[in-house]
Amino acid sequence: MSPWLAGQVALVTGGGSGLGRAIARRFVAEGALVTVVDRDAAAAEAVAAEHPDQVLAATADVRDPDQVMAAIDATIDRFGRLDTLVPNAGIWDYQRAITRLDGHQLAAVFDEVMGINVKGYLLAVNAAWPHLVRAGGSVVMTLSNASFHAAGGGPVYTASKHAGLGLVRELAYELAPRVRVNGVACGGMRTALKGPETLAMGERSIADSFAKADEAGVKPLVPLHEASVEPEDFTGAYVYLASPANSGTVTGAVIPADGGIASRGFRSPAGGDDLLTRVTEPDT
Repeated sequence: MSPWLAGQVALVTGGGSGLGRAIARRFVAEGALVTVVDRDAAAAEAVAAEHPDQVLAATADVRDPDQVMAAIDATIDRFGRLDTLVPNAGIWDYQRAITRLDGHQLAAVFDEVMGINVKGYLLAVNAAWPHLVRAGGSVVMTLSNASFHAAGGGPVYTASKHAGLGLVRELAYELAPRVRVNGVACGGMRTALKGPETLAMGERSIADSFAKADEAGVKPLVPLHEASVEPEDFTGAYVYLASPANSGTVTGAVIPADGGIASRGFRSPAGGDDLLTRVTEPDT
């Protein structure tokens, strides 16, 4: 079978670690040329070093329109086109409830999370759309179970991911018929997703929380907990949506790759403790 993305060029934001890195690697395996964009230059360059002929490293803060545009321009200079944009860079709020934030903290966290999770997506599409129109390409956004359901984050993260769902729908309308816009609603995974710097959580990662759960012998309380916790487990949906041969009629859609959270939520059938409260809630 031929690779699904042979001859395509993709750009992945937040591609230096975690899910973004897994997506970039999977796209390369499927025949694509990939630009890995990350605020951490060393992380992006490390991914590029694995496949120097197929991967370009670019450094950018996704909240800065000039830096985002520079990454797009570098992609065109290196590879000559852009077929798929994957807005993926994001941060989590570690379920910090509104009752645990004062007004100044809430304002600061809102600006940071929305700036990366929402404005970063918009700026990437804004910079890339002319090239995607020329290629008849697509956008595949990283969404979340929190795009549809409660308890996948605190109010700020949940609002940001609901906003992402709105972007998929609105941009699918605006960019048709030349550009398809879809999303993947991922569940929790062992990834390097960080917390807000405004709450001194910039070095904390969800992978640390999974490690604590492993030490305690606690499994994620979702139906497919043994099959869907590594970033690599989520990449197939991105390949499908990026492939015009396989999803050419699909736009404005979101694949729920949440491990079954939508069918049962985070709590155990017996009403046991919420895993996220026990192992991922910030220290008081």
